[in-house]
Amino acid sequence: VCIFFFSRVLECQGLPIVNGQCDPYATVTLAGPSRQSEAKKTKVKKKTNNPHFDEVFYFEVTRPSSYNKKSHFDIEDVDEVDKMEIRVDLWNASNLKFGDEFLGELRLPLKFLRQSSSYEAWYFLQPRDNGNKSLKPDDLGSLRLNVVYTEDHVFSSDYYSPLRDLLLKSADVEPVSASAAHILGEVCREKQEAAIPLVRLFLHYGRIVPFISAIANAEVKRTQKLFTSRDPNTIFRGNSLTSKCIDETMKLAGMHYLQVTLKPIIDEICQVHKTCEIDPVKLKDGENLENNRENLRQYVDRIFTVITKSGVSCPTVMCDIFFSLRESAAKRFQGDLDVRYTAVSSFIFLRFFAPAILSPNLFQLTPHHPDPQTSRTLTLISKTIQTLGSLSKSKSANFKESYMATFYDYFNEQKYADAVKNFLDLISSSGRKDHKSIEQPILLKEGFMIKRAQGRKRFGMKNFKKRWFRLTNHEFTYQKSKGDHPLCSIPIENILAVERLEEESFKMKNMFQVIQPERRVLYIQANNCVEAKDWIDILTKVSQCNKKRLTVYHPSAYLNGHWLCCKATADNTPGCTPCTGGLPANIQLDIDGDRETERIYSLFNLYMPKLEKMQEACGSKSVYDGPEEEEYSTFIIDDPKETYKTLKLIIEGVGTLEQEHAQYKRDKFKKTKYGSQEHPIGDKSFQTYIRQQSEISAHSI
Repeated sequence: VCIFFFSRVLECQGLPIVNGQCDPYATVTLAGPSRQSEAKKTKVKKKTNNPHFDEVFYFEVTRPSSYNKKSHFDIEDVDEVDKMEIRVDLWNASNLKFGDEFLGELRLPLKFLRQSSSYEAWYFLQPRDNGNKSLKPDDLGSLRLNVVYTEDHVFSSDYYSPLRDLLLKSADVEPVSASAAHILGEVCREKQEAAIPLVRLFLHYGRIVPFISAIANAEVKRTQKLFTSRDPNTIFRGNSLTSKCIDETMKLAGMHYLQVTLKPIIDEICQVHKTCEIDPVKLKDGENLENNRENLRQYVDRIFTVITKSGVSCPTVMCDIFFSLRESAAKRFQGDLDVRYTAVSSFIFLRFFAPAILSPNLFQLTPHHPDPQTSRTLTLISKTIQTLGSLSKSKSANFKESYMATFYDYFNEQKYADAVKNFLDLISSSGRKDHKSIEQPILLKEGFMIKRAQGRKRFGMKNFKKRWFRLTNHEFTYQKSKGDHPLCSIPIENILAVERLEEESFKMKNMFQVIQPERRVLYIQANNCVEAKDWIDILTKVSQCNKKRLTVYHPSAYLNGHWLCCKATADNTPGCTPCTGGLPANIQLDIDGDRETERIYSLFNLYMPKLEKMQEACGSKSVYDGPEEEEYSTFIIDDPKETYKTLKLIIEGVGTLEQEHAQYKRDKFKKTKYGSQEHPIGDKSFQTYIRQQSEISAHSI
């Protein structure tokens, strides 16, 4: 049993004004008898005691065998749900040193929600039950809340085959707007509703990259049609299905990446509390503006450095998606050389790193919302990092505050733009089979190193020569000097492993080896240990998805008729040491494909009227090519016939599953004895069903 519900915090009225101001926000928590989920937080609404939030928060209750996250509850019995409650707390965002002020709360037991799939009402906010002096409920204002509760019964995998297969082939449907996955995004009230289960399903079956590539290409084409100027800055903006799917993929696949990249310095910022306020109006007594600017500059510099040096840790699935975005944007906007960077930076900086810095608690980087001073510091850092990553030509114009434009002068150096481009090059150029489809190779790294001639078996200094090495996303080459014709070229797909070489091999430090097919090995000495690590990391990154990568290697050379490490005499002896890879393994996501298909079925079933309306729209477009009727204009239908075919299959598949669910509910109670393991005495769901059946029978009579 998988229970899923979402809570929509709509609006409040008449909240109290504290110390002459009211900047309210809400936190939503799923609480059980022994623990509670992490609080999910709305945006702060400034200067109003009648805020309109309209934000949705998702919660899941499942058995321990599925997800294992703080926001998910593990239960052994469905009846445990009746002991849980949704708690909504209202707070006033304060700049005072003792933290935000509590305004009121409401608690909604889930047992009430199980009686109705959707529940919306106004509530008086209640004082916190902490023994303090009592307050009248109407003194706290009121809150309108909409909670939707869904309980999914997941069947075995074969039940979902028709619908699942239809969804998984979405990337191959031409046009993609006629695919089942795209249609789900069209009929859902919010794109986020569709993106969550779609991304999880496609990740589970390894189809997320082709699907996102397909919908991204379609979005770029639509952008060109809508904007005759073909402004590349208009692509991937707003809340499209493409943007929401990429956001959700980054949240799932990139959480560990954020932990290793940002968490250490975020923890330091939260603990040290250096003053970083640079707005002269907000300076407190005793604070020095120049000292604050220097503190902030150091933080920005450190975070910028860890981000731009983290390309080798970026998860492969994110790199593949960025590669696709870069390629699609570059093809469509060939006159703009920067679009291949901005298409990627708009996601990795604007929608990933900047929000994580701004609200670290929402990305599991901190357990709680930062205090006001730290929150202000993180806001200033986030703004600067976002601007640095945007690569816009007029940086100062991005700031409406003059003090931010002044502060940004510290970073108006070419080295920052170069670092961003190198980072974007690395994370958008690896992990794909079709590298050669890009018109121009992307240069990732180059420099002088010393190499040992390949194939030589006799030791001698004449075997080592200084060469200029060059790495692109296509190949690894070396030549006598920069700009010369390559003396050797190794295609990326021929790099089977990149590992350090023990010093005993040639009595030389900072050496590593590039292993190729047929046991050919290129031995290289870098200038220092830092350079050696950089080369190993980046070579490993660009080759980590090669199908024939080795799992074992020899850490020493083959000299004088044997391997120095294991003493084996045959030069084709398999390696004696496991490959390190040089990088953290891709995080394996614990996703239940059947559960996500059931979720998608539930959405299709919920929005069946829209599916039928879309069918009507297809028929209208097929026979009438005039101005579009207003009621059909909300749907994207590029090919009415193909879309109609897919809609028919969706409706048939949903109808079949609906019948299976109805039969399951009937059989569940008819075939199960009260007092059995399935329905022990005291099973409220069984008693409720018996009572409902009795009422139906009486009504029929």
